Amino acid sequence: MRMNLLIASICGSAVMCAIALPASAERFRVGRLICTSSPRVGLVLGSAQELRCVFVGTRPPRQYTYEGRIRRVGLDLGVTSAGSLSWAVLARNSRVGPGTLRGSYVGASGNVAVGPGLGANVLIGGSRRTIMLQPISIERSIGLNLAAGVTNLTLGPRGPR
Repeated sequence: MRMNLLIASICGSAVMCAIALPASAERFRVGRLICTSSPRVGLVLGSAQELRCVFVGTRPPRQYTYEGRIRRVGLDLGVTSAGSLSWAVLARNSRVGPGTLRGSYVGASGNVAVGPGLGANVLIGGSRRTIMLQPISIERSIGLNLAAGVTNLTLGPRGPR
């Protein structure tokens, strides 16, 4: 019963954020952020994953690479393989440069996987909170997992490889 209540409240919060955030300021769709994630093991109260992300701008067509880390705090039970996350990127203006997306994003998330799985993330932040990652993103993974909670995504420039 408690788990159902927790999941319902997080999903309700995510829906409220998805409805309220886009109305607060006019935003432009400036591109897409596509991330690949490392395998994840849920640690009951949270998890962490390393990400490698590519921002693909729409006008002009450009690509910028980022490294990131996504941390979840809340219910997280199970194991998933490497997966992918995809967000439409919304900004207050259409000028996006190499480091524009770096920063910290915070919001709510939920994931379910029994074999193939899907997830949703509601995140806002970035440099001076001017960037919003699409109200609802799609996360694909394979495994056995149930996760719901508060999510923090940190993006930074790609390090030396």
